[in-house]
Amino acid sequence: MRREAPWPGALWALLFGNFAIGTGVMVVPGTLPELAASFSTSVAAVGQLITAGALVVCVGAPLLAGMAAGWDRRRLLALSLAWFAVGHLLAALMPTLGTLLPVRMATLVAPAIFTPQAAACVGLLVAPHRRASAVAFIFLGWSLASVLGLPMAAFLGGHLGWRAAFAVIAVFTALGSVWIWRTMPDGIRPPPLSREGWRQVLFHPVLMAVVAITLLQAAGQFVLFSYFGPLLVQQFQASPAQLSMIWLWLGLCGVVGNLLATRYMDKLGSGGMAMVAMALISLSLLVWPLGLAGGWAALTAVLLPWGLGCFAANSSQQARLVALAPGLATASIALNSSAMYLGQAAGAATGGWLLARGASFWMNWCGLACLVSAMLLSVRVARRRRSL
Repeated sequence: MRREAPWPGALWALLFGNFAIGTGVMVVPGTLPELAASFSTSVAAVGQLITAGALVVCVGAPLLAGMAAGWDRRRLLALSLAWFAVGHLLAALMPTLGTLLPVRMATLVAPAIFTPQAAACVGLLVAPHRRASAVAFIFLGWSLASVLGLPMAAFLGGHLGWRAAFAVIAVFTALGSVWIWRTMPDGIRPPPLSREGWRQVLFHPVLMAVVAITLLQAAGQFVLFSYFGPLLVQQFQASPAQLSMIWLWLGLCGVVGNLLATRYMDKLGSGGMAMVAMALISLSLLVWPLGLAGGWAALTAVLLPWGLGCFAANSSQQARLVALAPGLATASIALNSSAMYLGQAAGAATGGWLLARGASFWMNWCGLACLVSAMLLSVRVARRRRSL
């Protein structure tokens, strides 16, 4: 059997770029207690940094996909990471939550560009039959962000303060910008979509349903995920080191899950892999109360399926869109990223609303309802696709 060629260096740079982006996006959930203490406000109030930032990416991803259509991807991706680095340095200097909020929102313009455009240009860097696996490969960066970046940020935040965590993320992102610049070939320009192309995506019988699945599963996860730290401090009096270990465990599971998704994507199909991932997340949400009641050992067992499914779900959805309509991937992936962050915003806002009203026991059930809805819609999409 002929062995596949190794991934080109540019894909490794895109993976690292996703690592830096993912760590920066997740740094707020990882440092919520420290942010709240620093600004002498409630965790729910600081949680709106997640909501506001996610809304920026939600709106920005499709708009910027059109504005940046003619840009060389080497320059576009390197500059977006440089913007992210500068934004985190500025954020670390902000004296109040009111000044941090607009800086955070401006910084998250970078993920609106980088994540969808990195996935969209993969098809121009590898052979067509490797597109799905290549998309899953670069999204390993998000898994690594959870296994290394998020625990690191939580540990730094707990011991040196949230500002140190933001500064370290700026350094990593700057390194990613240089790596992209040195390895990405010139002239990578996915063909821009016309108005007719956007119309095809928006009225496609399957693509927008896949995007809706992403929105539902992201919302379902972030109702609870956004407030892991405060909930564990409240339930177990968790120390910064213990929180870092929980993030590390979740991230390790995420890496394993995404590696398995990359390996079996072609066999199960991206739609089948997405269903498996969402079922795993749903299982964790279902038994979440047992984890809280049973102590640390029970909690780590409850988080195992969630970790295996969380990033595999996203990479599977991205690969699903590329497989459905490769020529429309620039727009469909931008809309999918928009849906992912809109789901995060909705989930974080819902979780913050429940937390502020002392109703945190409803978080997992709200999340589970969203995941079950996403799975039912995914079944319908599979049937619809077979009938086309």
